[in-house]
Amino acid sequence: MKVYLSGEIHTDWREQITEGAKGLDVTFTAPVTDHAASDDCGVAILGAEDDKFWHDRKGAQINAIRTRKAIAEADVVVVRFGDQYKQWNAAFDAGYAAALGKSLIILHGPDHAHALKEVDAAALAVAFEPAQVVEILRYVLAGTLPG
Repeated sequence: MKVYLSGEIHTDWREQITEGAKGLDVTFTAPVTDHAASDDCGVAILGAEDDKFWHDRKGAQINAIRTRKAIAEADVVVVRFGDQYKQWNAAFDAGYAAALGKSLIILHGPDHAHALKEVDAAALAVAFEPAQVVEILRYVLAGTLPG
């Protein structure tokens, strides 16, 4: 099973899921999580921009090549919304995955339930902890319940 791990980059939730899923037949992909590399990839590859808008746009477009490919190839897309920052890119990835008919798991804390109610409604599961995502994957692949 191919699983794309989208969203928040400031905590170790991806590592918790990949570690917890060891032994399952799962291949994980993710965006570039080095914030500086992600922000600067466009100008590093295509040349400097004086205007920050175009600097950011070049990076966003190159990152979109990776993101679109990974979401299109994924069987399951997990989108994590963290406690910090406004994660518009995560919401965009969730909408894109939903539009493609991907199996979507949303991961966020209970405090975001109201703000993300429309995103949650598009998902097949809403988890509050990375361990719950692992248990969903285990159940989908092996049909076994936790414990």
